Amino acid sequence: MFQPTSLNERIHTLDIMRGFSLLGILIVNIFAFSLPLPHILDLHSWFTDNQDVMLYQTLDIYVQSSFYPLFSMLFGYGLAMQWIKAEQTGTRFYPFATKRLVVLFIIGLLHAFLIWWGDILTMYAFCGFFLILCLKLKSGWLLTVALAMNGLLHFFILSLYAIAGIANAEFETPHVDITAINNAITAYGIGTWTDAFFQRLNDLAVQMAPGMWISALFTILPYMMIGAAAAKWRLVERAKELKVMWIILTIICIAGGLFIKSVPFHVTRTYLLEYVRVYIGGPILAVGYASLIVVLCLIPFATKLLSPIAKVGRMSLTIYIIQSIICTLLFYNFGFGLYGKVDVMMGIVIAIGIYVVQLALSELWFLKYQQGPLEKAVKRITYGKNVTEN
Repeated sequence: MFQPTSLNERIHTLDIMRGFSLLGILIVNIFAFSLPLPHILDLHSWFTDNQDVMLYQTLDIYVQSSFYPLFSMLFGYGLAMQWIKAEQTGTRFYPFATKRLVVLFIIGLLHAFLIWWGDILTMYAFCGFFLILCLKLKSGWLLTVALAMNGLLHFFILSLYAIAGIANAEFETPHVDITAINNAITAYGIGTWTDAFFQRLNDLAVQMAPGMWISALFTILPYMMIGAAAAKWRLVERAKELKVMWIILTIICIAGGLFIKSVPFHVTRTYLLEYVRVYIGGPILAVGYASLIVVLCLIPFATKLLSPIAKVGRMSLTIYIIQSIICTLLFYNFGFGLYGKVDVMMGIVIAIGIYVVQLALSELWFLKYQQGPLEKAVKRITYGKNVTEN
C-alpha cells in the first residue's frame, strides 16, 4: 500500500521554502484581493502617489513573478519524492497520485467559485497530471525538456515582438476595460456576497480562459519539472555535500535576478526588458531564494530558528485557503469593506500581519495535531483511511 510521507521522512528545508513562499504569494495576492484585478493589466499605471509607485516597484523587483516559480518547483520536488519512494518500495504510485491531483483540482474549483477568483490550485493540479507522466524520465531529460518548453514560449513571444517591431519600443500601459473595472469595484466594494459571487464568475472567465491553461503548460509545468529533476538528483538532501554549488547559486541567482528585474526601472522601460524582467528575472531570483534557504539551513541553529516557517509550510494548503478567506472578509463589502481603500504600504502591512498570525496559529496547531486540517482531509480521501504522520 502506498503511504504518505511520514514526519521522520520530511525535509525541513523544503517545508521552510514552502512557508517562505506563502509569504511572498500573499504579498503579491493582497493587491488582487483589494483592487479590480485581473482587469488592471499593469498595476504600475494604477498607483499615482510617489510612495505607492516606489513601494510597488520594490515589490515588483523582490517579490512579483518569483514566488509562483518557487512554489511550482517545490510542487514538482514533492511529487518526484513520492514517485521515488514508490519505486523504492515497489508500490503503485500513479493511482494515488492521480487521485490526489483530482482532489486538489476539486478543492481549487471550490476555492475559485466560492472564495476567490485568483485560485492557483487548479492550475497546479492540471500541470501535475502532465508532470506525473514525465516522472519516469531521467533528471537530465526532465531538465532539458523543461528548459526547451519554457524556451519555446520565450521564442514565440519574442518573435511576435520582433514581427510587430515593438521589442525595443517603450512599454505602453495596455488598454483596459473601464466597465469591467467599475463592475468589480461595485460588486466587491459595495455589493453583497451574491454580487461578489457573480463578479467572481466574470473574473474567472479571465483567470481560467483557455489561453491561461495553455500558458501554464509552458510556464508552471517546466518549473515543476525542474523541481522534479532536482528531487531525483536529491539536491536538497545532499546539501552539505553540494554546499559550494548552493552558495554559488545563491550569489549568482539573487544578484542576477535582482539586476534583471531592476533594469526596466532605471532605463527606458521597453517591451523586451519588461518581458525579460518577468519571465527570466523572476524565475532566476526564485532559484536564488531557494538556494539561500538551503544555505541557511546548513547553519546548525537555523533550522530550529526557522521552524515556525516550516510549520506553515507543512500545512501550506490550509494556510493558502485561510489567507483567501481572511482577505475576502477584510476587503469585500460583506466583511470589513476595505476594497480599494488601502495603499501599497498598508497592503504590505496587512499581508505581513496575516502571515505573522498564521505563524502563531501554526505553532499552536502542531502542539496538538500532526498535520493541517485540509492536509488531513486530502490524505483521508486519497488513501482511503485516517492517516497521521508518525
